[in-house]
Amino acid sequence: MPLARRSLMEAAAARFGWRRAYGDTTQVDALLTEQTETAYTEAADHAQLATAKTTDVLTVQPCVLDVRGRVLADVLYLEGVLTGARNRGLPTELIERLEDAVGHGHELTVLLADTVRITAAHAPGH
Repeated sequence: MPLARRSLMEAAAARFGWRRAYGDTTQVDALLTEQTETAYTEAADHAQLATAKTTDVLTVQPCVLDVRGRVLADVLYLEGVLTGARNRGLPTELIERLEDAVGHGHELTVLLADTVRITAAHAPGH
């Protein structure tokens, strides 16, 4: 949504990373599309920077550690959301999707940890 069409609250929410709830699937789909487009737009810059920084196995390690830390924090937060959904008796389908997301998130953190271990195992002089 262009800034001109946003309310002051929506602009503040976007600036500070807050999200509001939408009860309309059309609005949710629009938000998901905007989120995806933004990520892919920014991905070109991120990919170029990451490619330039990746010169050997040890330059990969801090990047992967950073990503793993952020993913782990988000997954643990999502676990809290899941616990709240269970405690409040929210729809089973929602709980199942949250369980899937949490499970996949934990799998991702394990894969990233394995990647970090590989960087250490292949470090020069090891």
